[in-house]
Amino acid sequence: MSVRYDLKTGEATSTIYSLIKNGKYRDAIDILNYQVQINQKSRAGLSLLAYCYYSVQDFVNASDYYEQLSNMYPEQEQYKLYFAQSLYKCGLNTEAMKICSQIETPSLQFKVIQLQAAIKYAEDDINGCVEYIEKSPSDDASTEMNKACILFKEKKFERALEKFKKAKQTIGNRADISYNIAVCYYQLKQYDYSLRHIADIIEKGIKENPELSVGMQTDGIEVASVGNTLVLHESCLVEAFNLKAAIQFNLKNMNNAREALTDMPPRTEAELDPITLHNIAVMNMDEEPSSGFEKLQFLIQQNSFPFETFANLCFLYVKFGFYSLVADVLAENSHLTFKHLTPYEYEFMEAKIMQQTSPEEAYRKLEEMGVKQIDTLRKLTKEVQDVRKSNKEDPIKKALQEYDDNLEKYIPILMAQASIYWDMQNYTAIEKIFRKSVEFCSDHDVWRLNVGHVLFMQDNNKYRDAIGFYEPIVKKHYDNILNVSPIVLANLCVTYIMTSLNEEAEELMRKIEREEDKALEENPNQKFYHLCIINLVIGTLYCAKGNYDFGISRIMKSLEPYQKKLGTDTWYYTKRCFLALFESMAKQIIILKDQLVIEIIQFLTLCEIHGKNIKANVEEPFSDNPVHPGKNTIAYEARYLKWLFFEMIKY
Repeated sequence: MSVRYDLKTGEATSTIYSLIKNGKYRDAIDILNYQVQINQKSRAGLSLLAYCYYSVQDFVNASDYYEQLSNMYPEQEQYKLYFAQSLYKCGLNTEAMKICSQIETPSLQFKVIQLQAAIKYAEDDINGCVEYIEKSPSDDASTEMNKACILFKEKKFERALEKFKKAKQTIGNRADISYNIAVCYYQLKQYDYSLRHIADIIEKGIKENPELSVGMQTDGIEVASVGNTLVLHESCLVEAFNLKAAIQFNLKNMNNAREALTDMPPRTEAELDPITLHNIAVMNMDEEPSSGFEKLQFLIQQNSFPFETFANLCFLYVKFGFYSLVADVLAENSHLTFKHLTPYEYEFMEAKIMQQTSPEEAYRKLEEMGVKQIDTLRKLTKEVQDVRKSNKEDPIKKALQEYDDNLEKYIPILMAQASIYWDMQNYTAIEKIFRKSVEFCSDHDVWRLNVGHVLFMQDNNKYRDAIGFYEPIVKKHYDNILNVSPIVLANLCVTYIMTSLNEEAEELMRKIEREEDKALEENPNQKFYHLCIINLVIGTLYCAKGNYDFGISRIMKSLEPYQKKLGTDTWYYTKRCFLALFESMAKQIIILKDQLVIEIIQFLTLCEIHGKNIKANVEEPFSDNPVHPGKNTIAYEARYLKWLFFEMIKY
């Protein structure tokens, strides 16, 4: 239904107030903009327009209109307060503080003090924030909340939790208080308790505001944006889903993390808040790196953004190998570098950048960092031993947590050192590095996994040793085996085969097949590649040994059914083997049987049919020569391989 803008004098007021009452702020804004154009000095029109913009979280437009009202009616200082609030919401803290200092009306002072405290809190000025909070009435309910927030900012999460719980008893079951409690549990790594409070927020939000369309995007239902309304803000649904996504991300449940983001009330990308935009970028980085980097780059150019954004952008550049871009970001944003990166993170980043031009110097720098971390770990080991003698549960937990946190800092240093020798294919040197760290890292999954990889790469003489490192990882997740990386499972199967433990390999593959069938019953539309990748790796192994008849047959069989198994990753392994086969044919090293020739033609034809909408390669962000979308499909590459094959066999 369209909204009429040219309302009669008597109709305008009632229509606008009815729209505002029903939360239809966008419709009210359209009418008010039309009315204000007719009478540009209408106090009521400007005031309502500013209020509506503020209600839909459009703080830039709200600040513009409140500034206009402040200049037109300087004696009405509530407009200055609203102007300052809008500036604060825009991240313009200095400007907001300046406006606050101009407000003298006694009845507004309490709200002014609260706003000034919030500004200082946003600027991480704890002392300044405390000064303003102490000016607030001690019996006010919000004062207790503010004190809890201060404790949270000081990383005193347990004390903050108690304060928030006390506030909940006093104020009631408000969504924002429940969210603050959930965040405290998150920081204490008590994820079960955090998820319970998140579930309460979501359940309450769905019950009280069904119009917010929670979960409909995940179910594949097309719904219109709900906008950034006051109702959405007060429900804390966006915050709750973001926190749920963060927990699932930390627990390595990536599908659940992404689902939490799609479950939240639908909004357009332009309407997304900075935290949601950051989380979408990070959690979809493997599938959409270009889009992810664009979002993170956009965020660091804003007045305010999630604290982790800058560090995540830098580390993701490192992960994807864009070292020159990391160096540029650090150089161009020196004001952010030392605020958002710890000395440890900055040193690590420097070493990784240095590794590209001077591996020896990078190794020396990493060695210095590693020695510091080992010294800290030795001290913490002694502290843990001393604390255990007291038999007090909380101090033991804290000591162990501190040890684990420092171990997590040491592991990346160790792996960065190993990567230098990995690039040189010097696996013996990597073994020596890992042996030095066995005292602290022997139970760490990342360490065990990488030791397994290093042993695996040394072929026959180390396969049995590799089993000793891969097996515990697989057995640890045996009940949820699809959570294990397909490459780990594939490597374990290969080591079994190469050490004549064929029964163990077959049993592991049967287990994976059963789990995939079970998962497909629960999620018929989802693709599972574990068994397929294992067969591809085994097929690749036989091709590498020159047994193309068996290797290529196994590869072709592994992709059935094509609509379920054909994907970017599986195609990568497939085409490598076919190219190796064609090279051997061109050199006249092998001659194929007629039956295998027919099967290859049929296979490539089926890949062409089913691969029309599947990308053949992951698009490299910032590539100087981007692949044409029409060529970056499995169908195109399968057709090209078939043409090459026809050329080989003179078809």
